[in-house]
Amino acid sequence: MEITEFVETLRLDGSLLADAAEEAGPDARIPACPEWRVRDLVTHIGRIHRWATDFVKQGAQQPGPPPEAPELPDDDLVSWLREGHHHLVLALHSAPQGLSAWTFLPAPSPLAFWARRQAHETSVHRVDAQQAAGASLTPLPSAFAADGIDELLTGFHARDRSRLRTDVPRTLRLRATDAPGADWTVHLTEAPPHTVRTAPEAGADGPDAAGPADCTIEGRAEELYLALWNRLPWDAMTITGEESLAQLWRERSGI
Repeated sequence: MEITEFVETLRLDGSLLADAAEEAGPDARIPACPEWRVRDLVTHIGRIHRWATDFVKQGAQQPGPPPEAPELPDDDLVSWLREGHHHLVLALHSAPQGLSAWTFLPAPSPLAFWARRQAHETSVHRVDAQQAAGASLTPLPSAFAADGIDELLTGFHARDRSRLRTDVPRTLRLRATDAPGADWTVHLTEAPPHTVRTAPEAGADGPDAAGPADCTIEGRAEELYLALWNRLPWDAMTITGEESLAQLWRERSGI
């Protein structure tokens, strides 16, 4: 996907997130994060948007914590969220292609990283806000959802901090049925997971051919994306093989 596509998704989902948070009210619970209420969600994403904006605008080369949220009454929180979101979108739109800044996942460039990461951060939390409001979920394009799965598997769960591990080696196959090439094999061991992008059309001897997996989970890209982020149950997925690996994901994949 292009940087402009990520920024446009960020723009749309940030607005939808704010609308849903306003509709739900500050005391509504977040189903995927039962310890959170909407005010906690708004505070979190408002801080993250401002944090990302600082890297994009200032080009900081070292990590630092998100800025603290101001002490605001509940009635002002959503306006504060909208303001930070607006500034992030503007910063990404106006940033130079050659932006130099700290990042924490592999990416073609720092600008590509921040546009992608903030688009997915915002989309997942937009789902939280809409679920809290009891609203229908706004659909996500299959290409964007497949990209988010790839970021989660080859980015977040390639890091040492991933808890997705097994004492006995296992393989988990994940496949989005409505997105070309959206197919991954996750090798689980006592070490951090190792994910390989696999191609079902490759021949048995092809370099990217997928071998048999202990568990295969497949479904539409959007539903698989949200299930892997623990925002939807596995109900809409087709699971074959060792279902315990799907449960392992539920228990240990939290970021």
